[in-house]
Amino acid sequence: MPGRIALLAAPDGKLDTLARKINSLTRGAVRRLLDSDQFDKLKPGEGHVIWFPAGLAAEAVQVVKLARNCDVVSARKAGAVMAKFAGEAALTVLAPTHPRAAEISFGLALRGYDFDIHKSKPGKGAGKVSFMVNNPEKVAAEAAPLAALAEGVFFTRDLVNEPSNILTTTDFAARLAAMQELGVDVTILEEDQLEKLGMRALLAVGQGSESPSKVVVMRWNRGRPGEAPLALVGKGVVFDSGGISIKPAGGMEDMTMDMGGAAVVSGVMRTLALRKARANVVGVVGLVENMPDGRAQRPGDVVKSMKGDTIEVINTDAEGRLVLADILWYAQQEFKPAGVIDLATLTGAIIIGLGHENAGVFSNDDALCDAFLRAARTEGEGAWRMPLGDAYDKLIKSRIADIKNTGGRPAGSITAAQFLKRFIKDEMPWIHLDIAGVALRKVATDLAPKGATGWGVLALDRLIRDRFEG
Repeated sequence: MPGRIALLAAPDGKLDTLARKINSLTRGAVRRLLDSDQFDKLKPGEGHVIWFPAGLAAEAVQVVKLARNCDVVSARKAGAVMAKFAGEAALTVLAPTHPRAAEISFGLALRGYDFDIHKSKPGKGAGKVSFMVNNPEKVAAEAAPLAALAEGVFFTRDLVNEPSNILTTTDFAARLAAMQELGVDVTILEEDQLEKLGMRALLAVGQGSESPSKVVVMRWNRGRPGEAPLALVGKGVVFDSGGISIKPAGGMEDMTMDMGGAAVVSGVMRTLALRKARANVVGVVGLVENMPDGRAQRPGDVVKSMKGDTIEVINTDAEGRLVLADILWYAQQEFKPAGVIDLATLTGAIIIGLGHENAGVFSNDDALCDAFLRAARTEGEGAWRMPLGDAYDKLIKSRIADIKNTGGRPAGSITAAQFLKRFIKDEMPWIHLDIAGVALRKVATDLAPKGATGWGVLALDRLIRDRFEG
């Protein structure tokens, strides 16, 4: 076989028929590896490479150690290690009887992603991958919805990775409008319409930018007719300079990812359309750019939200919650949803609290929150529930307005969530996901290279499957 070969080995070293054939062709090299200390030291999902094995035309054979009970997450990790091994070479994966071959292929696809479109000499991309399985029709059927999921993740990653001079609010909206070809009903609300709706909090964030503020509404209605949709709401700050409360220069280049919440919502909507989900879901994203100029809002300004509450702007760098305040209210008023989930790269405080392994989860509804946390665990996406409570409200009480947009450093991610909670109607099930620490990573993860991760697409799609899909 040309190129490279990957085969699977159980923790006890047991091989399937094809792997035994490779062992025979390599004159026992695979078996010698399995009987060695080197194999014992491998953790599940890790692999060892035998280079230029005698008896094979392939340049390398990778032996991947499986977990004892190979679940979805373990299978995907096994596929991801194969992707790193293959690189740009052609790869043949031997998985004739493995029950999670489709999940292995999914992990391989996720880890094979590369964002190099702006390089003058982009790479060749991943090589051809072939799976040898006993029941290809069954595996293909299992892989089809995973292919839709992968495209949703890639769409999210592409959006987060794009520089802000390319992904303007107008370009972002155009990319979402193109999903109409997939059957998504897309509406773009321009500034004059937002003004009529009373979205002064959102508009105030973008008034210092040349890029016009927009709200994009994406509707997927393939569930039961008349059934209330799930509303997904995303912060889409295409670049966050901090406004008049300008950020330090060091690290400001990463603020191209401050539209990560909107990107996740967009990726989920794309996945639902591609796999033709039998669900009613609406995605609402607020697209703005936070820049300082003579028209920009100032610390000390008071703005009026769509709800009617007035907000004292203490810090113009606490802008995402102003965007979300208006689109959260709009989503509830317009669509009467069964539940609301918002996503935002909202606070640096959540990174201090949880690092880069978990998103912060805030909720007023235990049942919805527990269902999301189960979905996140199943998909291997880190999420940790954080507290809410009326006691935190005093930190965001304003002297001159109904509320102020920041309570300072103490409990920063919690006071941000408390701020958003004010714009959630009574009895409305709601989750706020602070994804500041997980949307973009400086180091590669199990399933993603350095850069955008696409965190949240897998968990939200799973939640919709489990709880909202008929």
